[in-house]
Amino acid sequence: MGKVTGFKEFERQDESYKPVEDRVKHYKEFTQPLAEEEITKQGSRCMDCGIPFCHSGCPLGNLIPDFNHMVHQGEWKKASWLLHSTNNFPEFTGRLCPAPCEKSCVLGIIEDPVSIENIEKNIVERAFKEGWIKPQPPKTRTGKTVAVVGSGPAGLAAAQQLNRAGHTVTVFERDDEIGGLLRYGIPNFKMEKEIIDRRLAILKAEGITFKTNVNVGVNYDVKDLKAFDSVVLCGGATERRSLPTPGIDADGVVQAMDFLTQQTKILFGKKVENQVLATDKNVIVIGGGDTGSDCVGTSNRQGAKSVVNFEIMPKPPGHRSPTTPWPFWPLQLKTSSSHEEGVERNWLINTKEFVKDENGKLTALKTVNVEWKMVPGERPQLIEVAGTEKTWPCDLALLALGFTGPESTLADKLGIKTDARSNYKAEYGKYQTNIPNIFTAGDMRRGQSLIVWAISEGREAARQVDLYLMGKSNLPSKDVTGDLVAM
Repeated sequence: MGKVTGFKEFERQDESYKPVEDRVKHYKEFTQPLAEEEITKQGSRCMDCGIPFCHSGCPLGNLIPDFNHMVHQGEWKKASWLLHSTNNFPEFTGRLCPAPCEKSCVLGIIEDPVSIENIEKNIVERAFKEGWIKPQPPKTRTGKTVAVVGSGPAGLAAAQQLNRAGHTVTVFERDDEIGGLLRYGIPNFKMEKEIIDRRLAILKAEGITFKTNVNVGVNYDVKDLKAFDSVVLCGGATERRSLPTPGIDADGVVQAMDFLTQQTKILFGKKVENQVLATDKNVIVIGGGDTGSDCVGTSNRQGAKSVVNFEIMPKPPGHRSPTTPWPFWPLQLKTSSSHEEGVERNWLINTKEFVKDENGKLTALKTVNVEWKMVPGERPQLIEVAGTEKTWPCDLALLALGFTGPESTLADKLGIKTDARSNYKAEYGKYQTNIPNIFTAGDMRRGQSLIVWAISEGREAARQVDLYLMGKSNLPSKDVTGDLVAM
């Protein structure tokens, strides 16, 4: 694949970023794409490695060596066809996926891995520019109707696949716009919302019906779902994790997703009452994941006085840890573009108290350093380090602690069984709940996970729904090992 000696001749090159002082003044994307000639070279770095682990690392089973080879040859339209054969929305994954494919790239054992994610992004952007991505409405309709609840990546993938199988699909979204967390949970500087809208236009032209401001189980009676032949629940994992910490009710302690959602809505002229702003405040972000990073970037754009980040886990190593050898996802320090814009990062630190004044407003955080005691066969123990107590000035604390699971509303009202983590029960590979015509996919089924897993599960669930409705299916699928199954 690629050029036989390409990985020896060309070094990995990634997109560059516009200067920090410029990009923090706005909420637009700030990557600077590589020239086409350079992207071609990057595709040429793909080795003829015999057994490519990249598409085993990819939950979608993307045909990575194949589209890399097409880019190497300048066959961009063929590259787009290959990419879309397994991934409905490469413009989303090309921007937001942490790229497990690159971590399992064979070249990554000895050199920097192939820049798969950036190649993917360039393929789909070229395809949109050239007009190769066009609506593909089904030639015939089956007469079957399907309701998809939730319009995040899992819901959208399921909807497109089911629609292409000829079923009449309606997508219900409780928010005022389609996209789920892609719309309001992801800052605009990571993905401008026009990226969603142009794909949405394709889906609508293919015949999918979208209904917003419809919260199934709240302002839409679940009994009305009986009008559909099948239902796919893709509501996501939206129960936010909090802390059992004194002072958590202080005015100034805010869930990260509320903070991010408000800012995105303001950008698009939506009405937001009592917007939480970081302007001229000492901001502390609790949680070191992607959402915490997004809060850092947003706080800097709002003009925070200072931005500090707390993480209770140890600082990861700068290089792949021996505990997570290739081709596994590595335990490794990640420094995002938002971190580079300005933040003080702290590891092994635990918040003991949110300090508030007589009016209930947050003024400070009290913390203590911690250690993790590892005992074989037992859960890790969190040990406080004596004499490390500290008080940090803080006007705004953002809780970026992830999600505990999906909301229980639909499970309760529909009678769907859940597991110990509150996820909606449905076997991987089947996606069928204890109610035969109701299926579930994405974070609602598996818990908080990656966008690439959401798209994969949406596609797989669609095939199972099609099999349920028709007794057979021509939709592509994978087996549980991640290998593609013949259509």
